[in-house]
Amino acid sequence: MTKFKCQNKSKIQKSNSKTKVLSFVICALILFCHLCFGICHLVFAEDKIIAVVNNDIITQKDLNDFINFTRIQLRQQYSGKQLESRIQAMKLDLIHRLIEDKLILQEAKRLNIITDESRVNARIDEIKAGYRTDLEYQNALKHQGLVQADLEKKIKEQFLMFNVIEYKIKSRIVVSPSEVTDFFNSHGNELQIPEQRELDVINAGEDIDKAKEVYSSLKGGASLEDILKKYALLVDTMSAGERGQFRKEIEDVIYGLKPQEYSELVKIDTNYYIFKLKSIVSSRTQNLIEAREKIYTYLFNRRMEEEMSKWLEELKKKSYVKIFE
Repeated sequence: MTKFKCQNKSKIQKSNSKTKVLSFVICALILFCHLCFGICHLVFAEDKIIAVVNNDIITQKDLNDFINFTRIQLRQQYSGKQLESRIQAMKLDLIHRLIEDKLILQEAKRLNIITDESRVNARIDEIKAGYRTDLEYQNALKHQGLVQADLEKKIKEQFLMFNVIEYKIKSRIVVSPSEVTDFFNSHGNELQIPEQRELDVINAGEDIDKAKEVYSSLKGGASLEDILKKYALLVDTMSAGERGQFRKEIEDVIYGLKPQEYSELVKIDTNYYIFKLKSIVSSRTQNLIEAREKIYTYLFNRRMEEEMSKWLEELKKKSYVKIFE
């Protein structure tokens, strides 16, 4: 009886062991299937066709890459919430932008338009200059799901589009001197030179204690020339017109100053700065000589937009374009 019980117990243990192994294998298979499904779902989502333009397709990945590439470029002008807000505002017409880009690139190919590789490299160097180190630049690309080759391709396409637009549209636009004069006669009172503030900008360095000494000396009446020599500081000049030209922390300071008054210390990145308002030049109406270039640019750009819109509509009419919901 004891022998039977022992044998029976051994069989039960083996059975339980097999059950555990089987359960582990089943769980592993389920996990593997879920993982595969997730990867496949991601791949299929990326490869999803969102538009067809003649013989070319636009995929979800193209749209994602376009958004990421735009974010990389806008980083030179915007940051943080302001950057993301700008991206969100652009998303509304991004698919249509991609379609138009595709049409322009197809036209560039048809016309055998080429681009200068040195301009592509120069543009990449310009973007890199917005980062403190090459590692930071590479990490930014990686974070956006891009690699160097993606960036080079996008920039090359930009220059191709610029070249074909230059050839087809821009080079054919003419604005005559009489048009500029006529516009000035009709809208001259609207051409105002805004109030200008002329300022000195003193870089007091990274050391907060030293910066406080400089600030106290200037507020105490010491001459700027003496302070610059004593502390071996650099001073620059700047003009500020309407608000919106500079960072908020700078504008909050410079627009609250009175002539010949020094600002408090302002920390920008790693350095401390002091602003001195030298003078305020009142706003006035421009004369024709002053306004001529601005009017010419306005009229040229307006005509450029009109001709560009007509040209794109013509390309769309003779092309097959379909957007998938």
